[in-house]
Amino acid sequence: MFSFMFLLMLVPHELLSSTHVAVISPQDPVLPIGSSLTATCTLAPGLGLQAGSLFWTLNGLSVCSSSYSVLSPDTLSVTLHNLNGSQQQSGDNLVCHRADGHILAGSCLYVGRPPEKPVNLTCWSRNTKDLSCRWSPGGRGETHVRTKYTLKYKLRWYGREKECEIYSTGKQRYSCYIPSNLALFTPYEIWVEAVNQLGSATSDITTLDILDVVTTDPPANVQVNRVGVLEDQLTVRWASPPELKDVLFQAKYQIRYRLEDSSEWKVVDDVGNQTSCRLAGLRPGTVYFVQVRCNPVGIYGSRKPGIWSDWSHPAAASTPISERLQSGSCDPKPGEQNSTLRRELKQFFGWVRKHASGCSGMSIKLYDQWRVWLQKTHKTRNKILQDDNS
Repeated sequence: MFSFMFLLMLVPHELLSSTHVAVISPQDPVLPIGSSLTATCTLAPGLGLQAGSLFWTLNGLSVCSSSYSVLSPDTLSVTLHNLNGSQQQSGDNLVCHRADGHILAGSCLYVGRPPEKPVNLTCWSRNTKDLSCRWSPGGRGETHVRTKYTLKYKLRWYGREKECEIYSTGKQRYSCYIPSNLALFTPYEIWVEAVNQLGSATSDITTLDILDVVTTDPPANVQVNRVGVLEDQLTVRWASPPELKDVLFQAKYQIRYRLEDSSEWKVVDDVGNQTSCRLAGLRPGTVYFVQVRCNPVGIYGSRKPGIWSDWSHPAAASTPISERLQSGSCDPKPGEQNSTLRRELKQFFGWVRKHASGCSGMSIKLYDQWRVWLQKTHKTRNKILQDDNS
């Protein structure tokens, strides 16, 4: 109706003096994709116009005159075949014009398909006090006509049916937010209904307990720093999400990091509930990007884990440049690399029998002591070689 009113605003003033300049029938029809439509433009009496002098446009483009038929001196029809989906939610504009191009009447064509069953309904809760859900249109997705999606929910065994009221727009328009008044320890049934003028469809029912879909904001204030002069390590620290202060649950964290010029992330899974971790075995003199995320577990004694948060904003730091790289020494050949690796591993296991794993503080501390000793050994060796060369 908005499009038709806009068209009337474009009609010349002298034509508006008549109560009805012309009428298009049918007015604003809703049709399935692939349909054919015959519309008529009937002139009001006393305009001094002939139907044979009129012409049609669809979305501003002229319709081929071979599809016209003069039904009477004051009525011109047009037949459109195999209609495609509407290009805009407000409908496609079918307009009847006077010979000089002035608009006489307009109609909106809504061409689309009935909705199919919505799919991929997922929900999550922050701090157990709210619920957010999103879904996808089923089947071929876009219906091309205005379709209303309604998320409904109710307690599984009792309680009345309720509707979500806060829907998102734009790219996130298939989502809804329930801000409060949710029950804990009782499962909910949740589903989505889709309705337009061509039909309706309902998603499968999802059953969930709020405690099983808890998530948090990403960890905040992620910081990455060097570990003294250790050329292959960085330390990562972060702050727990605020939600952890209000809910009785533990959290586990996960870290991922990548080289500055790489898109491939390496994930550290065994961080546990610590808020710091040491990354070892890194490349000297290299910038690394690091992110952290959180998963609440053990909520009110529940054995089910929550939902991983989004990754934090990336933080970056560079490892120190190796003394061997600064001295300009050549890389050893593959055979020499293997020999050096075996020798260094043998030295390391002489320091500690228990292999360092994950973010174990004790093992990392011993590993640090060994690395410092090893770097001092390399510096001494390089100094002797430089003295010999001089």
